[in-house]
Amino acid sequence: MKILLLALCFALSFGHLATAQTTPVQDVLQSQRALIEKSSRRSIGPAIDALVASGLPQMQTVFEVWQAKEMWQRKADGLFFAATKNADGTFTLLDFEDRGEVGTAASTDLKQLKPNSGVRAMIATALVQFQLSDPDPAKRADALNSIARDPEVALLAPLRGSIAGETDEDILARKTRLERLMTMAYDNDIPSRVAAITEMSGDLGVDFRATLNPILSTTRVVAQTQPDANIAQEVNVGSDTLTRADAYALLVAAGDAPVEITVDARDATLEAQIDGGRIAGFPVAQLSTENARDKVYDALVERGLAAPRVTQADIAASLASYRFFDVYAEPSQVVTNAAEAAVSASQTRVAISQVADLGLDALSLASIYFLAAIGLAITFGVMGVINMAHGEFIMMGAYTGYVVQQFVPNHTASILIAVPLAFAVTFAAGVALERLVVRWLYHRPLETLLATFGVSIALQQLAKNIFGTQARPLTSPPWLDGAWAINDVVSISYIRIAIFVLAFLFLALFLFIMKLTRLGLETRAVTQNPKMAASMGINPDRVNMLTFGLGSGIAGIAGVAIGLFAKVTSEMGSDYIVQSFMTVVVGGVGNIWGTLAGAAMIGGFQKGVEFLNPSNTLAAQTYMIIFIIIFIQFRPRGIIALKGRAAGD
Repeated sequence: MKILLLALCFALSFGHLATAQTTPVQDVLQSQRALIEKSSRRSIGPAIDALVASGLPQMQTVFEVWQAKEMWQRKADGLFFAATKNADGTFTLLDFEDRGEVGTAASTDLKQLKPNSGVRAMIATALVQFQLSDPDPAKRADALNSIARDPEVALLAPLRGSIAGETDEDILARKTRLERLMTMAYDNDIPSRVAAITEMSGDLGVDFRATLNPILSTTRVVAQTQPDANIAQEVNVGSDTLTRADAYALLVAAGDAPVEITVDARDATLEAQIDGGRIAGFPVAQLSTENARDKVYDALVERGLAAPRVTQADIAASLASYRFFDVYAEPSQVVTNAAEAAVSASQTRVAISQVADLGLDALSLASIYFLAAIGLAITFGVMGVINMAHGEFIMMGAYTGYVVQQFVPNHTASILIAVPLAFAVTFAAGVALERLVVRWLYHRPLETLLATFGVSIALQQLAKNIFGTQARPLTSPPWLDGAWAINDVVSISYIRIAIFVLAFLFLALFLFIMKLTRLGLETRAVTQNPKMAASMGINPDRVNMLTFGLGSGIAGIAGVAIGLFAKVTSEMGSDYIVQSFMTVVVGGVGNIWGTLAGAAMIGGFQKGVEFLNPSNTLAAQTYMIIFIIIFIQFRPRGIIALKGRAAGD
């Protein structure tokens, strides 16, 4: 009876093993069993190729399990399984066919396959081919990222095959672009490569230019006649790209000319031959001149103790016997010609895009300067008050935004609250400054300058006492993160766009106040003729107070905007006070359109200097001040000067 039971168990077990062995996945794995067991980077390639060539969709699971070191081999029959460890130390075996459980086994009955890093890299390459058509879009995107990082010719065909069935538009665009790039680099068909290059000619993508660079890479070769290769150019000795010394060094490296004996090499040889205070019979004490050393060295050459010196005549003769060429690494001239044309078109578009990007940067900087100067245009341009504390009002607005964010964690809500609150705080501070200090110093510009300068120092110290000397963060809302990328060259951050829009809104607000409100009418009247305005029932003191407060309030809002991308410190106002004064003076005192024009001129000039001299950030400030000094010699009243009676004041 026991014998029958054992026979039955053996039969069932054998039947199970036979079933497992006859599954398509196991058949392929068993056919490559020896290589898989060895798992050597040098020998595993054919096994991986065989698994891929099987076309079985389950091979993706095999590769994933194998790469994760979770594939096990049963010692009894050599079959491969995925396995999960149980609480009692045994392993549940999972079949690769349908991931179903096929039994359990003790750890002693199994062998874990642990591929090294080299084998795992090869598995990853094979796995990419399956992931390109995976139902999960994230896995398809990861596969594209993997190919882009490490493209291989073997991946071109699977990539092409996956394009037809792609349903995601973004992934389809990425696949199509990557296929074009890989076609340029790896396709064996020359017309296909040329067509891909021509199709993408002028593209601004960094990946496109990076693909063309290896195609257009050259190696400098030396030959007596023109080599049978794809020649980029013949290089003349003595040109900027090939000096005589470099050319002769190439000959020496190629073994076509003897090594030139330098002065140091000559002296080292002489020192090595010193014997009893003499070299080749010559006293060392007499070798104080170059000619004497050359003579002794030649004596060593005659005795066979030193290598012959190479004369300039020898060098000239050697150089005259050889020609120098830059040879493309790409053997096809048709391909390199297409690549050259594509690179030229790309460079033209890159240059145009760089100009556009520089223009956006200049416009962005101009909007920042305008936003910082618009309040000063009111207090200095309209009222004629030199307010050196204007920068500190900007600083107060930025700190107001920081304080609001400490109580309102939602960054969008905090900014919406901070903008009007900063206006209110700095408006009140401006009114207090005008009532307590400035009102007593009208028409006394030097005293006003000194007084407001003292106030600015006091405000800076007060900010240090309250907030400390470390920079404080003013975090922008999430919808202002990132940048608007027009292409791979032209981009502008959303914060800069927001500041530009804010500057435009304040320009419109200022024009509305000055042209269509009673305060604007009274301000213009007081500016042009205070006595006549007073006789018409206008209170000049009240108008001056409100105007000064308005300019200070706008500076506070500018501080919130500037604090979103600049450091918020007690000294941040001093970074903008000089530019603000220059903007108002260059544009034209008392004219808002002049302030706008001045901001555009200064922002454009500064960005232009930075573009031409990017390594020196201080050069832009220096050249800008020199430019303004020269500019005001020819237009002392600015770009747009006031006309009429106010201009004469």
